[in-house]
Amino acid sequence: MSVDTLPQEGSCRCDRVRFSVSAAPVITMACHCRGCQKMTASAFSLSALFAAEAFTVTQGCPVIGGLHGVDRHYMCPHCMSWLFTRPHGIDAFVNVRATALENASGYVPFMETWTSEKLPWANTPAVEHFAQLPEPQDFPRLMQAYADSSAR
Repeated sequence: MSVDTLPQEGSCRCDRVRFSVSAAPVITMACHCRGCQKMTASAFSLSALFAAEAFTVTQGCPVIGGLHGVDRHYMCPHCMSWLFTRPHGIDAFVNVRATALENASGYVPFMETWTSEKLPWANTPAVEHFAQLPEPQDFPRLMQAYADSSAR
């Protein structure tokens, strides 16, 4: 994704909830966990992690959906599209469903998580792979590797 394309707009399927991101993501990913498979009705979810200050809901009022657990998954109250997640204990970032962005083609997953629950035929071009989630101390290295790969 090029900085020339910022800000990026996104929305739910019915367009009642809209949002904007004003900076490039710090990393992109595919999650293969069973929860993401069920919430997306697909083999994995695609997401892009943004600094919280770069993310703004510009229209509508998303509601919490999914399991209503410590990770807050936000959805459109009308069409129930899953739009973004505010991960528990990580207030500095918002995990946006990359396919909800107007131009999702540039958000190729750099890493994939929960490969231990991956469907055997589901493949991505991710260069980093984790059986579950990366350890918190892995994120600085991962974000730097993603920044380096995005600069090319």
